Amino acid sequence: MRKQNVLALLLCALCIIAPLSGCHGDRKELPTFAVPEEFDTEKQYEITFWAKNDTNMTQVNIYKETIADFSEIYPNITVNLRLYTDYGKIYNDVITNIATNTTPNVCITYPDHIATYLTGTNVVVPLDDLMADEKYGLGGQEILFDAPARDEIVPKFLSECSFAGRTYALPFMRSTEACYVNKTYVEALGYTLPDVLTWDFVWEVSEAAAATKGEDGVFGINGQKVLLPFIYKSTDNMMISILKQEDAGYSTSTGEILIFNDTTKAVLETVAEHTGNGAFSTFKISGYPANFLNAGQCIFAIDSTGGATWMGSDAPLVDIPEENLVKFETAVMTIPQTDPDNPKMISQGPSVCVFNKDDPDEVLASWIFTQYLLTNKVQIAYSGTEGYLPVTLKAQNSDEYLDYLSREGEDNEMYYDVKIKASRLLLDNIDNTFVTPVFNGSASLRDAAGQLIENVTKSVRRKQTVDDAYYEKLYADITSLYRLDQVETTEAVKEALGPLPITAVALLGALGAAWVGIAVYSAIQFAKKRKK
Repeated sequence: MRKQNVLALLLCALCIIAPLSGCHGDRKELPTFAVPEEFDTEKQYEITFWAKNDTNMTQVNIYKETIADFSEIYPNITVNLRLYTDYGKIYNDVITNIATNTTPNVCITYPDHIATYLTGTNVVVPLDDLMADEKYGLGGQEILFDAPARDEIVPKFLSECSFAGRTYALPFMRSTEACYVNKTYVEALGYTLPDVLTWDFVWEVSEAAAATKGEDGVFGINGQKVLLPFIYKSTDNMMISILKQEDAGYSTSTGEILIFNDTTKAVLETVAEHTGNGAFSTFKISGYPANFLNAGQCIFAIDSTGGATWMGSDAPLVDIPEENLVKFETAVMTIPQTDPDNPKMISQGPSVCVFNKDDPDEVLASWIFTQYLLTNKVQIAYSGTEGYLPVTLKAQNSDEYLDYLSREGEDNEMYYDVKIKASRLLLDNIDNTFVTPVFNGSASLRDAAGQLIENVTKSVRRKQTVDDAYYEKLYADITSLYRLDQVETTEAVKEALGPLPITAVALLGALGAAWVGIAVYSAIQFAKKRKK
């Protein structure tokens, strides 16, 4: 490449990057939102709704029908739907769009993610004033549909959307984790399922199953050469749940990181031991738990209740060929517990936040649509797609929903027994659920918690030495990778100017690299001229 072309490319890169990297400094500060006194129903509004579905077309169609029904009530509000199959992709796209003031109006999200969104000034609308507004608040006088009142939302679920003294979201659906058990194999191994699973029981049965492997590589329990007795889908939840059950440190609400403690090391040592014996693996390493469960290659598969329609021999959503399915009885149980008399399981599931805009009427239109997502029709329809639970008492106690629960096992589609059992599991354990503290950096800590288990599992499978020196290095690597040593300083940074979005950091880095490239190129050319 000719030197003129090299210089031109560097200058072009600089011209492109410079304005982009200025997004943080140039980003227009949005005004603090105040609820308008009146909503103009003659004015046209166009809002965007970013939603997540589990590659489940029934869910997609419910979203579309919801928007169509809402448009009949509010024909002046056009809702544009953008679908994602992963919460992480929504999170990344929102972070990117904050830098350019192009966030959606309404977004399916998690409180951990919202805490990061809040690094942009007035980006997410606090909902407290909106919820309490007599005209347009929850169940308000001017709302044109039967919206739930505040006291008709499950209090525990609504409280999960509050942090830093404000409410930043409304719950949309709730789920927890369930252990989907091949009861047939458990009993074939000579065990009887207890009323509540314990970690000791699951590890013992898993080890017993792994020990059935013969010299020919075939496992006696399933007659196959593949068996992963215990697979955990979300290892971040695994670590978090055990720490909660053991009353061990994880974090504080102010962002103090407590995860690197003796209990964490004990968990990792247990994982290493059972991985080494072939009794344990993870979704990221081996694959989707449901696929192994349904093929008779797994005994304990832990996944969300929001994934129940994939679990079991008769599951309506199966990702493996029919000839690979193995018939067995599926038990739906709470995740393993340290203390069966005091069960603890994580509360999860999507919430909905509203983003601020220059036009307060546009924000109000977004809020009205958000309320529509909590109506009985939407709540009951969507909860019927998976083992989700409606977030309103109004929906949970409705005749329609109670009828749905009563028809468990009536067919393998709408009334699939595993799906309804998963819903009942959460319904019976709402008071036993918990959430982790939310702060700017809590999403990174959650990722780090899972990565600890993933790394140990992977290292053992690779026959690497896992000892005290390994754990010391692992902790240091995870701290650096997820910047956990910087979390406690974020508040001071935020007060000063607000932390840079990830995209802005990357662009500034690229800008610096471009300048360095130009400087190096200039220095080389100058040296050549001097030699001449």
